[in-house]
Amino acid sequence: GPRVRGIAAGGHGKVDAALIDRLPNLEIVSNFGVGYDTVDAAYCGKRKVLVTNTPDVLTEEVADTALGLILMTVRELGAAERWVRDGLWVEKGNYPLTRTSLRGSSVGIVALGRIGKAIARRLEAFGCPVSYHNRSRAADVDYPYYPNLVEMARAVDILVSVAPGGASTRHLINADVLEALGPKGILINIGRGSVVDEVALVAALQADTIWAAGLDVFEIEPCWPKELMAHPRSVLLPHVGSASVHTRDLICGGSPWLLTRSKTKMPAA
Repeated sequence: GPRVRGIAAGGHGKVDAALIDRLPNLEIVSNFGVGYDTVDAAYCGKRKVLVTNTPDVLTEEVADTALGLILMTVRELGAAERWVRDGLWVEKGNYPLTRTSLRGSSVGIVALGRIGKAIARRLEAFGCPVSYHNRSRAADVDYPYYPNLVEMARAVDILVSVAPGGASTRHLINADVLEALGPKGILINIGRGSVVDEVALVAALQADTIWAAGLDVFEIEPCWPKELMAHPRSVLLPHVGSASVHTRDLICGGSPWLLTRSKTKMPAA
């Protein structure tokens, strides 16, 4: 404990008061991710420990992943690929026609920050009308603003959450929001797993309250409800939103370490 002066946090584990107290000489918690909801920043402040994060370099990669999730979910691309790999194209013929499409679909973004705006720009290129829900109206966009999330869910076909974690957003997307999204609706979560009530989500999928879900994040990682894994209209990714060598290299300021870590044994310290 006394040897540790810095923590490199990846957004998955908690840097809480109990851990910080075990490190009396801690000087910095460097979180390579957007936000720092997994870090007790207030306690770090009391201990005069610096907290940093890496918002800008992640934006475009995470936005690309969000669009990938949307396309995979709307057009059932994961299931279609499994159709080929499992030999069903030969045994049963063509994959069934997909019931949903981006054509004519409207999208509501929960938390229109840097990443939310990057997702919105991409959706505009697909011809999708965009609206958003924030705690307050954004001054630099003209998209329709919904102060009430349930009302926005009722008005859109696809709901994309980019919301940060924490007590204020826990289960923000709940049974009421999913019911408002409706039987043709699709939920995408690229933000934090705690924002979505997964019990309510499983129930909504099983009851056809919504059509499908595409998730890159979960309430407890690396675990998720087995019902989500089993559901044919769920697309699940292992929290890979920004997980590319390109982005990690930018985070490290061009350090070659990430490119060589699989080949080189690093010092134990």
